[in-house]
Formats: sequence, C-alpha cells, structure tokens
Amino acid sequence: MKNLTERDKKHLWHPLTQHKLHSDMLGIVKAKGALLYDEEGNDYIDGIASWYTSMYGHCNDFILEKVQHQMKVLDQVVFSGFTHEPAVRLSEELIKILPSNQQKLFFSDNGSTATEVGIKMALQYHFNQGTKRKVLLAFEEGFHGDTFGAMSVSGLSVYNWPFEDYFIEVERILTPTKENISNILLQLSERLRKNDIAGFIYEPLVQGAAAMKMHDAEALNMILDLLKKHGVLLIADEVMTGFGKTGKNFASEHISINPDIICLSKALTAGLLPMGVTSCTQQVYDAFYSNDIAKGLFHGHTYTANPLACAAALAGIELLQSEQIQKDIRRVIESHRKFGLKIMLHPKVAAIRQCGIIFALDLDIKMERYGSLRDRLFSFFLKHGVFLRPLGNTIYILAPFIITDSQLKQLYDTIELALDTVVQDLPKDSSPTHHL
Repeated sequence: MKNLTERDKKHLWHPLTQHKLHSDMLGIVKAKGALLYDEEGNDYIDGIASWYTSMYGHCNDFILEKVQHQMKVLDQVVFSGFTHEPAVRLSEELIKILPSNQQKLFFSDNGSTATEVGIKMALQYHFNQGTKRKVLLAFEEGFHGDTFGAMSVSGLSVYNWPFEDYFIEVERILTPTKENISNILLQLSERLRKNDIAGFIYEPLVQGAAAMKMHDAEALNMILDLLKKHGVLLIADEVMTGFGKTGKNFASEHISINPDIICLSKALTAGLLPMGVTSCTQQVYDAFYSNDIAKGLFHGHTYTANPLACAAALAGIELLQSEQIQKDIRRVIESHRKFGLKIMLHPKVAAIRQCGIIFALDLDIKMERYGSLRDRLFSFFLKHGVFLRPLGNTIYILAPFIITDSQLKQLYDTIELALDTVVQDLPKDSSPTHHL
C-alpha cells in the first residue's frame, strides 16, 4: 500500500495550500501529549497545539474517558425542538467562567461560524428594533474566519481578495497603542455621529493570524468604552485567545469593559471535536424574544450542540480550572519570559512579544507570508522534531499547557539553531517567493 503522502495526492485538497507548489503532506498516524508521530516513527513537538486547539495535550485520557462514556448514551440529536444533558451542563459551567454579563449561548460548528453568528446577532439586534445600522467596525489585519460574514470583517487580503466585491459593509481602525489611541478616539468620535455602526468585532489583545500581533489592553478598553456609549455592540472574537492562553480564562478579563457577544471555538473542545459557541448578554437575547416569529435568530447547523462535543468541552473546562493546569500555565509563561530575555539579544531578532503562553519573535528580515524562506524554516523545524508554522517573518509558540520543560527547551533550542543557520547568512532585504 502506498504511504499517506502519495495516497493523499489523489483526492485531497488541503487548506491554505497551493498544491502545484506544495504537493507533499506529512502523514501523521498518532498523537499523544505534546507529540505528533509520522508514518516513519518520527515524533514532533506540537509547538502550536494543532492550531491552538489541543491545549491539554493530544488524546488526553481524562477527556477521552468522558467522551467515550457519552458515546454509549447519546451520540447525536437535533438541537431544534430538543435539548440534552451535556448541552445544559455545558451552558451552566461555561457561564460560570465567562465574563459576568454573559447569559445566553448559541451553539454552532467552528470558529468561523461562531463569529458568523455574532455578526448576525449584532446586525439583527438593531434591525429588530427598527434602527438602520448596517456597518460593522473591525481592526485592520484582523482575522475572524472563512465564511462570508467572517471574511468580510477580516482584514487580511491574502486570504480574502477574490471575494472582496461581495462583502458586507465594514470599516476598519488601527489596533490601539499608547501612542495612537488619542487619534483613534478622535476619529471614532467623529465617525460615530452617523449612528450607523451596528457592531465592533475584535480579537482582544492578540491578533492570531496577523502573526500574533498584540495591542494595549488599556487603550482597547478606551475604544470599547466609547463604542458602548454609542450603542455599538461589542463582539469579542476569543476563538484563538479563549481558555487560558492569555493567562486568564478569556482575554476579555484583562479589560474592564465586557463585550456584548463572545465567539468561542478551538480549545473549547480541547481539540477533540469541532464546535463553536457564541455567547451574549440578556439584552442582546431579549431583542430577539418576541411574539413575532420573524424576529428570531434563524440560524442553525446539523451538529449544533453535538453531545460528544459538549462532553469534550465539559472535560476541558474541568481541566482548565484544575490546580495542575493552572500551575502548568504559570510554568509555561515563566519559561517563555526567560527565553524571551535571551533570544531578544540575537542579532537576527527584531522584536519579541508575549501574552500569557503566547510567545512570538520577529526576524530582522523582510519576507512574504508564504514565501521560500518561510518554507525553509518550516522544513528545518520538522527536520529537528518541531512543528512550528512561521507567519511571514514571525516565529511563534502556542504549545499545549502540558508541554514538558525538556520539550520547551527543544523548541527554544531549535528556534535559536534556525536563527544561527537558516537565517544567519541572509541579508535584511531577502525577497522570498511564492504561494498564496
């Protein structure tokens, strides 16, 4: 039988891939803890928790046991007209750890649909009240998913440019810093006079797809305060930042102004099963609560509130609140801090930044998001037993909470070795090529 890499080429179309330039996919046959294993028996440290999902480690025994038990009781049931214990329990446990103003949960299938629901909530909230607010506000370089509403509010044209003529109406503002916040507030105050902005969607503190770009919590709070005073619904996209990654359960907890709507996925189900949740305040929910059936939120997915996904999410929340995982989070944060102090002195490092367990460094080299140098770094990391996906000239780490100290050291050592070999001899104006 042909290996996975060769068999894959016959029928499969992979995400974020130009197959004419990148035809070979590495076949992964199993995973455990922070490690992935390929067909040849090689192991790789999963330095990005498989797109920020498997935060408690792959094939976590505690989570598997909970889901296995649920499989024997109830696997799937329509969530329109029915309810079930895993969904009810998840609503109770999730509300306990969400910001205090969140009261209602709407289930969907993934991060993109979670933000799609949040966008629809914001637009229909105003529509149901007879106010004409059709504009959405978003940050430049934001990323909120690949469905049409989510693409519309995303600011990375590398993903979306073929579709930009079909988007809903969106305006963008700069991410805030201590230096630019005064100008942002001044421009916003002027713009808000039109009273046509329905909602503001934002990734709090960290813009993941924008190469872990981080912004100032105090300045963000000022923006949220101003918008809230003008009746703009605040939609926090916590798909990436949620569930402990910033050092708190949610990035929104670093900010005093609570969002009206929160979008969740990825680590929600600990990387085991797909699911999205969009939470909202009682005020948002009440705008849909009516004798007029047309005012309801007519949005749904076949696997909404799938019992198995709910069981995985419940197990994940239990682990997140455990003493051991909280200890692991503090350990990883401190380990990154120490590595940052060292690596920031490297001549090929332009800048470093950290928010909780999220660590990023920028290379002092110009390069495209998906270019030849990025590909060389990616291959170098795999060759040395490390799975990291550079975003342009940014190398970042967002590993499972349970990663060991020795595995962290291997990540750090491999990054440093890459700087000394792959990057060291390149000029600052290196011009990579190709795809996406």
